[in-house]
Amino acid sequence: MAVITLKNVRMSFPQIFTPSAYIEGQKEKYSANFLLDKDEHKDQIAMLRKEINTLIKGQWSKPPAGLQVALGDGEEKVYDGYENAMFLRCSSMGRPTVIDRDRSPIVEADEKVYAGCYVNAAISFWVQENYGGRINCNVHAVQFVKDGESFGRAAVKTEDVFEDMSVAQAADADEEDFLS
Repeated sequence: MAVITLKNVRMSFPQIFTPSAYIEGQKEKYSANFLLDKDEHKDQIAMLRKEINTLIKGQWSKPPAGLQVALGDGEEKVYDGYENAMFLRCSSMGRPTVIDRDRSPIVEADEKVYAGCYVNAAISFWVQENYGGRINCNVHAVQFVKDGESFGRAAVKTEDVFEDMSVAQAADADEEDFLS
């Protein structure tokens, strides 16, 4: 198993602290998608394609019809950040190590790692022969690099959507007769 390090990629759909099942009844896994910009990450994308092709050629004389591969074209998706990007679907049965820039551990409560941030990721590919054949990807570790625009989690300014109820509640309490 060759471990590959992706550099300065965006993370999408992170489930790296708590495992989840994609479909009810499936075994829960840790997972994330890593987005590689088609222009900025050309070399990394080429390296991933080469690794995938090496695995395919080593496993089958002819790739099976319907072979599924963990690397996909973001243009086929309608998610934030997938425009002009390739995405790499990764998962793991074991929790990946998650660290900060200085290699200190990050925990979920830190809220530092989120969909849209930039990370380095240690991943590896593996071949699955059943279900028509697949080239899957494990995520082993994630290192926070920098903040990015959050996907799907727009901040709501509470002062814009709620009124201050403290004055109205105080007035209501003064008017209520609790003994009648």
